[in-house]
Amino acid sequence: MRYAYIGLGANQGDLAATLQAAVQSLGSLEQSQLIAASPFYVSAPIDATGPDYLNAVVCIDTELEPYGLLLHLLEIEMVFGRKRRGADARRNAPRNIDLDLLMVGDLIIRSAPLVLPHPRMHERAFVLRPLLDIAPDLTVPGHGAAVGLLARVSDQIIAPFRPEEAGD
Repeated sequence: MRYAYIGLGANQGDLAATLQAAVQSLGSLEQSQLIAASPFYVSAPIDATGPDYLNAVVCIDTELEPYGLLLHLLEIEMVFGRKRRGADARRNAPRNIDLDLLMVGDLIIRSAPLVLPHPRMHERAFVLRPLLDIAPDLTVPGHGAAVGLLARVSDQIIAPFRPEEAGD
């Protein structure tokens, strides 16, 4: 078994309910156990337009190989209505769910379907802030301590989610 970290994001639909249901789905993956889920955060889109995102990070302990885990994440996205063709396929387009495999142990993989660690995670406060909530001493392979990486993106807007302010 090894720890895998998964980033969750959504900016369409009932954001909190969708992320909560996605966390539950990740917790019921075969050969895996949910270890931790971060609080939710609101973040502005980066290199995109559209409404703010709701983000979180989940840690699971899994026996699944990275490619198998990626397939499960894509399947969960489909169950939640994510389309990877047409208008939804544009990079950074608004979406009702996005699951990104951030890290699997200390593996470094560079292949067409999978890059680990996730190629932009070290540049994204919406990944690093919730990641540090559940793994404060984490080191991102090839990039260094996550806490130091977060300091480099301190200009990115991210705030704790407050359900009473959501207006849902």
